[in-house]
Amino acid sequence: SCPATNPSMLNVHLVPHTHDDVGWLKTVDQYYYGDRNNIQHAGVQYILDSVIDQLQKDPARRFIYVETAFFYRWWRQQSQSTQRIVAQLVNEGRLEFINGGWCMSDEATTHYSAVIDQMTLGLRFLNDTFGECGRPRVAWHIDPFGHAREHASIFAQMGYDGFFFGRLDYQDKARRMKTKEMEMLWRASESLTPPLADLFTGVLPNGYNPPEGFCWDQSCDDAPIRDDPDLEDYNVDEIVQKFLNASYRQAAFYKTNHIIMTMGSDFQYENANLWYKNMDKLIKYVNALQAKGSKVNVLYSTPSCYLQELNLANLTWPLKTDDFFPYADDAHDFWTGYFTSRPALKLYERLSNSRLQTCNQLEVLGGPKSKSGPFGEGDSDTMSKAMGVAQHHDAVSGTEKQHVAYDYARRLATGWAHCEVQKHKLHHSNTLATLGSEAPRVFCENLNISVCPLTESSHKFSMNVYNPLGRTVSWPVRLPVNGSVYSVTDANGRAVDSQVGNVFISLKCELVFQVEAPPLGYSTYIISMLRDEPPASSAKPTVTLSIQNKVHGAAHVETCGNLESFQKNEVMCVFVLFGNYRYNASAGNNKESRQTSGAYIFRPNSSDPFVINKTAETQIVTVSSTVQEVTQRFSPWVSQVVRLYEGHRELELEWTVGPVPVADGLGKEVITRLDTDIKSSDYFYTDSNGREVLERRKDYRPTWELKQTEPVAGNYYPINSRAYIKDDKHQLTVVTDRSQGASSLYNGSLEIMLHRRLLYDDFRGVGEPLSEPGEFSDGLVARGRLLLTLSPPDTAADVHRPLAQGMVLQPLLSFQDGTPSANTKLEFSGLQTSLPPAVHLLTLSQWDKDTALIRLEHQYQAKESKTHSQPVTKLFSTLEVLGASEMSLGANQWKEDMNRLQWNTEKTSKPLPLSAKDPSPWEVTLNPMEIRTLLLRVRQL
Repeated sequence: SCPATNPSMLNVHLVPHTHDDVGWLKTVDQYYYGDRNNIQHAGVQYILDSVIDQLQKDPARRFIYVETAFFYRWWRQQSQSTQRIVAQLVNEGRLEFINGGWCMSDEATTHYSAVIDQMTLGLRFLNDTFGECGRPRVAWHIDPFGHAREHASIFAQMGYDGFFFGRLDYQDKARRMKTKEMEMLWRASESLTPPLADLFTGVLPNGYNPPEGFCWDQSCDDAPIRDDPDLEDYNVDEIVQKFLNASYRQAAFYKTNHIIMTMGSDFQYENANLWYKNMDKLIKYVNALQAKGSKVNVLYSTPSCYLQELNLANLTWPLKTDDFFPYADDAHDFWTGYFTSRPALKLYERLSNSRLQTCNQLEVLGGPKSKSGPFGEGDSDTMSKAMGVAQHHDAVSGTEKQHVAYDYARRLATGWAHCEVQKHKLHHSNTLATLGSEAPRVFCENLNISVCPLTESSHKFSMNVYNPLGRTVSWPVRLPVNGSVYSVTDANGRAVDSQVGNVFISLKCELVFQVEAPPLGYSTYIISMLRDEPPASSAKPTVTLSIQNKVHGAAHVETCGNLESFQKNEVMCVFVLFGNYRYNASAGNNKESRQTSGAYIFRPNSSDPFVINKTAETQIVTVSSTVQEVTQRFSPWVSQVVRLYEGHRELELEWTVGPVPVADGLGKEVITRLDTDIKSSDYFYTDSNGREVLERRKDYRPTWELKQTEPVAGNYYPINSRAYIKDDKHQLTVVTDRSQGASSLYNGSLEIMLHRRLLYDDFRGVGEPLSEPGEFSDGLVARGRLLLTLSPPDTAADVHRPLAQGMVLQPLLSFQDGTPSANTKLEFSGLQTSLPPAVHLLTLSQWDKDTALIRLEHQYQAKESKTHSQPVTKLFSTLEVLGASEMSLGANQWKEDMNRLQWNTEKTSKPLPLSAKDPSPWEVTLNPMEIRTLLLRVRQL
């Protein structure tokens, strides 16, 4: 269906498109219906109405569409006759779906599992609706603010032929334009054998806008083509010459005789006639000059047709192996603040991902009663769609208006309620024979602030712990209670060590104990109050405190915030500092300077943070042998609890920040910094979307000679699950509970930004300051956890890989008043044995009535673990499988049918990893960082 080109001319591919944010200045619903146009004039339903009408008027016209969340809504509202017309346009290649996910996801603050899910949701709808012709061939991330290597790897494994984006660091772009390296081959994994994670990547010339002077949308002011020679304002010659000049200027930066022009922008084509009428004329009059010797050929096209021409050129392309972070659009404007913006929403999204995986698993485990599928009746607000929307580059990124952030949270809350229904179905399904207590099952969503009405009021209750991981987990539980002594028994009636202690800076008490749950299953605990008077306070103000367990050794905490971690016989000093970067309020009033921190931009006044307090109010709370903890209060709005649980190798730092004071007229960006004796030599390491880890170096970029203009913001990178520093002997790894910004600005130092409250907009479009009101309108209070591990570098991954997976997929706790009936099943596992340590169960979800989708991944990179960075073969013996078929990562193609374009690239001196093969059809071999996606016909798990 691609239009013919002219090999002897410069071919200009006009790509009509609209960029429809799935929420930003308005909510998803407001954007779709065209509501609240006083904020922004935008109505997606009218865009699709108008485009479909105009495409029918000329078979040469083309249009691409990206956001399946919007198209899905629109499609369901159309008549059968309109649906037939649209299907024909798709089959003829005149309407082409590009990217195809539920949204255009952010690349800095998203976790890979959530990205894969939202892509699968959108791709499945397109495949079910339009078949092979609806399958996108090209990934299209024209607006995200920096680009992650793991995203490129995901797109490659989903079968995409290429990837185009709009935003690139201004220094990198200038260099690439000079060297004609605006298009390249991105090798997006150091572990997967090429070309499994190779992806052709192109930087669009004008962001995602048309060339200057050629915007013909109703929202634009550019002159239309006036082609009546009898009128005195006839401008065809002027417009044509201007277009030829723009074409030749752009062609100077690219390698072939094909260039692409994006004809559209944000929420354009609501009146598509304006665009197509003028583009028709442009094509007509520019091509007419070919008879007079012009060598420019203009045509309607799509990104996949343009990509095909690049592939046919059979050139050698430069190789890219790192990523595109951080992104700056000017010398002092680094888009690194959004890595942390809206920390509470970022955590809620991450917890919602855990809940979604649990919900999907329970649909499979619960038998026929719990099966509904992703597009069932009345399922428009389920967790899968809410999470799909939340991955948008103005959602979890924290760059939306406040009322839109509330809407994203509301959608996730609705999804949580849906998953609670699935939990009930599991416990009342005949499949698991769990007929028992009919008491209401309660999910305490506010345990992070020590609130659970059932545990605080009941004298006897049961707690169900569901474990979504493929291995047995041990997990500390903290429940708010009103008694002083409790008994806790496990599913086998064994007593569990527990104790009640005080909550720091609170009058409440918590019952603390550790639980264990089998792989892909649950275990039930019975909790009974033995003494109901409030416990005596165990807080002891002190100067120097010691906490220890049998695994970790000891840790000392002093009032200055100094945390000394003793790992067996090795000593490592970790100094914990809380500080904040600030900016002058006057800077926010100067729109011309554009140099102020905001939702997107991080632009501190000084390279050194303001230390909140060099001393801390410190006390110790001793909770038996279950946990040792020390609490520190640095200011009325910054505190920290240091915990060491028995049997655990990691040290937990639970931070609480807020409300951030701004009465002094200064916006603040709060960090915690860990200073050590590690000789890191300006190197540090951050993960890419929670998977592979990339090496970073202060004031350095691997692909160009950096002129550093912002010594702090220009060295910040996104972390999704971990960051670390190391030398020959030690590696300090920090595992996070949400996406954040991090850096290492000093030798042996690692800092993480926790919270931001700002007083002015940064002039990047959102139009309001990032100052979240919080519950009492005096500023948001955020709380979170950092897990610290100290290990030799060659064994560090053996600790932080499973630790990070456990943080992402947390056990689901539910409660019932009273005790279960005698015939209640107190423990269950969906697997006969735990998965091997290197294997992670990424996905288990119901596909249709008789099939389940499963993704198994090797969670270690090549060479990062002596023990686990090897191929692993897993039998299907744990599942009653009737048949299995392998699919692409996006589950919209059979693996055997995947046939991607092949590209020539510069030779690399690095040896390429070898891939092990499956020994038999009933065995799955996973190579380091490999994900295998299988559609299983199962009788029961």
